[in-house]
Amino acid sequence: MITAPLRLRIDGDALVSNWRALAQMSGSAACGAAVKANGYGLGAPQVVKRLADAGCRDFFVATWTEAAELAGLGVSVSVLHGPRAEDMAGERPGHARPVLNTAEQVKRWREAGAGPCDVMVDTGMNRLGVSVAEIADGLLDGLTIETLMSHLASADEETPLNERQRAAFAGLKGRTSARRMSLANSAAIARGADYAFDLTRPGIALYGGVQRPEHAAAIRQVVTPQAQILQRRRVPAGGIVGYNGTFTAPHDMDVAVLNIGYADGYLRCFSGKGRAWAGDVELAVLGRVSMDLTAVGVDAASGLGEGDWVSLDYDLPATSALSGLSQYELLTGLGRRFDRVWA
Repeated sequence: MITAPLRLRIDGDALVSNWRALAQMSGSAACGAAVKANGYGLGAPQVVKRLADAGCRDFFVATWTEAAELAGLGVSVSVLHGPRAEDMAGERPGHARPVLNTAEQVKRWREAGAGPCDVMVDTGMNRLGVSVAEIADGLLDGLTIETLMSHLASADEETPLNERQRAAFAGLKGRTSARRMSLANSAAIARGADYAFDLTRPGIALYGGVQRPEHAAAIRQVVTPQAQILQRRRVPAGGIVGYNGTFTAPHDMDVAVLNIGYADGYLRCFSGKGRAWAGDVELAVLGRVSMDLTAVGVDAASGLGEGDWVSLDYDLPATSALSGLSQYELLTGLGRRFDRVWA
């Protein structure tokens, strides 16, 4: 079997540990898992299998296509974007139910037989969801609703909007047929029991993201990109490295060229800023990151050569601060050319 010169080392124990920590922080509420965007880039089926074995029972994806990829795993999946007309025309996965977001989606679902569903209500984010007023007018009457949910716009920040949204959502208790209520994402879980309701829906924190101080001690890094060295070369003093000569060697130095670049999600913002590791030896990124290649200085790693592997520094909160990218982008932008290797 041909293997790629790129791999993501994925720590399955850390993933499960993060879910268990978030479940504990959720108190009496059940703790689900957002596995949209292919499990935030890790591989949704593999994520679901591990979390289901750990006790997770509620999974969330964005589209019916994503739901279909989880068929046969014996888990229940909620489709956050709801049923489009195109979705109703085809065969929908039997293990999945829609999250209804609009009056039109409610109508569409009723006309299809109105099986069990979830419903998103907008409490102030002005993204997806039916309105509180529509619920008061009876839009959801007669539906079999498993979970009524909403979403905080700024759970990672201190803003009065969080409490306004929480209060608006709490005011819907008992006003629909919903068996459960769900508000909290990763950051909102850390805000305490008032935000947990019956079910929490962590995403980024499962995969190593830290959005609030309360997570810092509990959340472990899950993903480490690793790249193979294509060439080790000697660059003389005054020689440039990479496009446009943004790095000039201050002395004769050894440089390793790695098989990774912005086409893989290791973006140009890491040019001259990123770093890699060979064991405990730090290797600075030199010059511009290009489409498929990145150069690092290897003077301190005399034994490294062609075919060896190095690890890119990818602690999510620290890398987000360094790059200006969100922790979500750092994960979901990692490309298809990586082998996903679970440890």
